[in-house]
Amino acid sequence: MNKIKQALQNRILILDGAMGTMLQRYKFSEEDFRGERFKDFHKSVQGNNDLLSITQPQAIAEIHSKYFAAGADIVETNTFSSTTIAMADYDMQDLVYELNFESAKIAKKVADEFTAKEPNKPRFVAGAIGPTNKTASMSPDVNDPGFRAISFEELRVAYKQQAEALIDGGVDLLLVETIFDTLNAKAALFAIDEIKEERNLDIPIMISGTITDASGRTLSGQTAEAFLISITHIPLLSVGFNCALGAKQLTPHLEVIANRTNLAVSAYPNAGLPNAFGEYDESPQQMASQIKEYLDKQLVNIIGGCCGTTPEHIQAIAEIASQYKPRPVFNSENIAV
Repeated sequence: MNKIKQALQNRILILDGAMGTMLQRYKFSEEDFRGERFKDFHKSVQGNNDLLSITQPQAIAEIHSKYFAAGADIVETNTFSSTTIAMADYDMQDLVYELNFESAKIAKKVADEFTAKEPNKPRFVAGAIGPTNKTASMSPDVNDPGFRAISFEELRVAYKQQAEALIDGGVDLLLVETIFDTLNAKAALFAIDEIKEERNLDIPIMISGTITDASGRTLSGQTAEAFLISITHIPLLSVGFNCALGAKQLTPHLEVIANRTNLAVSAYPNAGLPNAFGEYDESPQQMASQIKEYLDKQLVNIIGGCCGTTPEHIQAIAEIASQYKPRPVFNSENIAV
């Protein structure tokens, strides 16, 4: 905790870019996803990117290494969907502990190698905790508004299992990300709080919501300010937004929270908005020039990239961020007013 806080006060920290975008470059087949261990598995597993931490660990390590080499201070584990809830799509709930543990170990090993080479720039690993594919606040059935596909308790249990495995694997902090439903995030925070108490552990927590459209709200209907107020009831390292929007579209929402909290503020937008084919066209230079506005306005402490971003994007962002002082943080009690 102290190392990360100290680093945040010294410089703007760089988060990595997209894992999925990089994995697409490998063009892994169904057989590649299965590996030897799952060659006779009864269900298709192609697209289960988290499984690659077990079947293609070298590729995951290579991607982490490329992001660190590009200038990242923090990489995320390959665990966005590593909960029993999300893994149910592949009938792989039993693998959840192993997926998180192995993903954390891979990332931590690469981080330690880079830290050993540059002790003055320690590298950190964030345990990535995605939102799951179910929502606790809304019904998936328009004809039955009161129905819920998941309960708070089911989410708490799933998130606790994931977070414990990530911690056991050696992550430096936990990142609850791409939050479209704040109630899901509260279940994750509740679970992490339980672990911290049970283990007498002070692990830093990053929170990152996602604004889903031009109205400036999350999918469950909260404004940026309401989201901030909803999640600052427990100690956090940072709060911010990722995904859904490009850097330009995200600016006003970052302004809202940056002006209302003394926590660190994070942002890792997409490489622009997707084109008609669902691809992201924004170049590293275009994205970095838009992120310059965040830096000019002193909106962020942690900056990276989400969908469509690559080590080239992260390098361009890191180069421009190195010219700026970080936004002041942790100066007084955290506020959300």
